[in-house]
Amino acid sequence: MKVVRLPGIHHDGNVVLVSGSLGHLLINAGTSWYQALQVERITGQLGEGKLDRILLTSRRFPVSGGAAHVSKAFDGIPVHIHSDGQAALETGDFFTTWANRYDSDMPRTLTEPLSEDDVFPMGVGEVVPVHLPGHTSEGMGFHLPHLSTLVVGALLPRADRPTRWDLPGGSLMDIISSFKHMKRLEVTSIVPLQGPAIRGAEHVQEVLTRHLKFFEEAAANEGQPPVSWDRPASTAVWLTPRTPWPLEEQESV
Repeated sequence: MKVVRLPGIHHDGNVVLVSGSLGHLLINAGTSWYQALQVERITGQLGEGKLDRILLTSRRFPVSGGAAHVSKAFDGIPVHIHSDGQAALETGDFFTTWANRYDSDMPRTLTEPLSEDDVFPMGVGEVVPVHLPGHTSEGMGFHLPHLSTLVVGALLPRADRPTRWDLPGGSLMDIISSFKHMKRLEVTSIVPLQGPAIRGAEHVQEVLTRHLKFFEEAAANEGQPPVSWDRPASTAVWLTPRTPWPLEEQESV
């Protein structure tokens, strides 16, 4: 199995191409802003290969906005998302996808339902969906047990940026449960929404523990982040501390 992270451009989330002897799949698709470039990047990695499907971590525009275009570019391949997010994508809902905050329309995207019962064999290894609600109710992560890797979306924006729970479909208590779930997976690498992969078993656990502590403290504070933190930008799906959290530079996937 081969995993290639295509770094997010501007507001785009990371796009991850997973390849094996049984095919190729894409996790997330970025916004619609750079969708043509995204197709070129994917094609360059595939060579003579064929993309089989797209898996989405959520409805949010930074990961789903380009899905319709990428699907069409590869002969209408299926786009999979948890059933809670299907209606938003298929109706082009620009509010709960957060596309309106980017002054963008949300492309209507045909989807197929995705659950933890769906496992995608890749030959050597497989891609296993994991339901991780909190940032959104349909939030999913994709576990690659063979590589001890987990690909997430807006639930973990970056090692130094905690996710927001005040967007449509968000739940602070679900975020806490999902972070506990991620810790139990004991992976050695996490690909977040943006930025480099978080690598090393100890470092992964330290990052997850730090985020979990922050969310538990927010829950104890009537669901509010620290008053010292700046109000997030309208496009941001994360909270930004005034004093950056410690962040070691990690090697990219």
